Amino acid sequence: MKKLVSLFLALALLLSVMSFATAEEDMTLNVMLPDFQSDSDWVTLEDGNPVLQKIYEATGVKLNITWVPDSGYGEMTTLTLGDPTNMPEVMVMQGVRDALMIKSARDGAFWDLTDFIADAENYPNLAAGAQSVYDNISIDGRVYGIYRSRAYARAGIYYRNDFAAQVGYENEPANVEEFKDMCLKLAALDPNMYVFNMCKYVAGTIGIMTVMSGAPFQYGVNAEGKIYPAFEDEHFQEGLDFMRELYAAGGIDPNFMTIESGNWNDAERSDPVKAIMRLDCLDNGYRYEEWLEENKGADKTNPIVSLLTALPDKDGKIQIWPQNIGASGEVVITKAVSAEKLPAVVKFLDWTNSAEGQTLLGCGVENETYWIHSDGYRYTYPEGEAENSATYTARTNTIQHSLNQLGTYVNGDLQPPTAATPLRAEYNQNLLDNAKYVISNPCYTYDSETNNLMGSSLNQEVEDAQVQYIAGKIDLAGLQAVYADWHAQGGDDILAEYQAIYDAQ
Repeated sequence: MKKLVSLFLALALLLSVMSFATAEEDMTLNVMLPDFQSDSDWVTLEDGNPVLQKIYEATGVKLNITWVPDSGYGEMTTLTLGDPTNMPEVMVMQGVRDALMIKSARDGAFWDLTDFIADAENYPNLAAGAQSVYDNISIDGRVYGIYRSRAYARAGIYYRNDFAAQVGYENEPANVEEFKDMCLKLAALDPNMYVFNMCKYVAGTIGIMTVMSGAPFQYGVNAEGKIYPAFEDEHFQEGLDFMRELYAAGGIDPNFMTIESGNWNDAERSDPVKAIMRLDCLDNGYRYEEWLEENKGADKTNPIVSLLTALPDKDGKIQIWPQNIGASGEVVITKAVSAEKLPAVVKFLDWTNSAEGQTLLGCGVENETYWIHSDGYRYTYPEGEAENSATYTARTNTIQHSLNQLGTYVNGDLQPPTAATPLRAEYNQNLLDNAKYVISNPCYTYDSETNNLMGSSLNQEVEDAQVQYIAGKIDLAGLQAVYADWHAQGGDDILAEYQAIYDAQ
């Protein structure tokens, strides 16, 4: 029977590969994606969206997209996977190897794509992905999605150096202690301006602050070879204590948990500026600088945004928080897709990694959502119309929305290049220089049944308590009580299961 099924899938694969570009019948693909432009209207294919039309002309695929605001995407993912009668055919899973992804894959919600990505003849772009990253996202040795490629050493701090100069920091802080000193001085600079730009996505900010203070990422291994949760490391507490101190000094917006991630840019791009720095992906830093140049007339040769990373802690150790494991989520194909249709859908995902596919998803249509200027680089507005860039961006958002969330870029970035501004060039060099400082979770590939079942909810309770601690709503005893509850409600079982795997190696 297994041989017959394998033969059937092989024939279906062959037929779909042969017919993908020349099929007489259109293929509609129902897709669910996180949306970072939920405040903008959306132009559908039926309404004349030029990007979706180009995708259809190139592939015969009509994309029917369900947009979910990024802030609520995790919750909607859980609800969607709990209702197999109303499943999208293709969707983004934001948690690589988290409990929901592992359980859903094992329950048969997604197609196994292992053999497809190994087929370089028919799926050359997917096969060109890094095997190490495919291994990182594998579950029980099988791959259930196409990873959304991300630069490894992306995480850090970007800040307005013009404000820092006003408090005596004309040069970048040399270590974590100087960074803390600069932040506290900035907190006293203007009562209407915050230091940290934060939103309800706090994992990155807390992670960057605690890891650069010397803490492990998620789990650590002590000198006796015992695994422990990172939040119980003294350096982790140092990072939290500083954020609590900065909050008390007025350096963090007390309403940060009401700010959606899609509105994260607002505080730094407002007039007047409401936040000075952000602990996040550093590519957002050079984008901020370019926005200031285009919209506020900032000097292109002397950036007022600085990128800060690879800071030594008080012991001289440099650590960088791993914003990803070479991936930020993955694109999966659900069992709403039939076995007959599956190879054609995989072929479409392969096409999204072509230069044409990447450009349409990431940039859009030339002279509609991006323009190539006389210098040969890609811009978001026509040449000579920099002063009207905001108008073009607003229009692009209605057309492009967050289509780049469907892009996976496993074979590299093949999009038309943007001009290499000084800060962008610095960022690109940082990716090369700082990869050696990125730390990892030593238990990342370990499989804990308890973590699969309860890890997400337990970790959410801990994160909620850490937010309350930063905001001064609970004291250290209250925070430690939540940690004790984590141990009692399943954390000790997770540690035991991880420890058994660690000891067996």
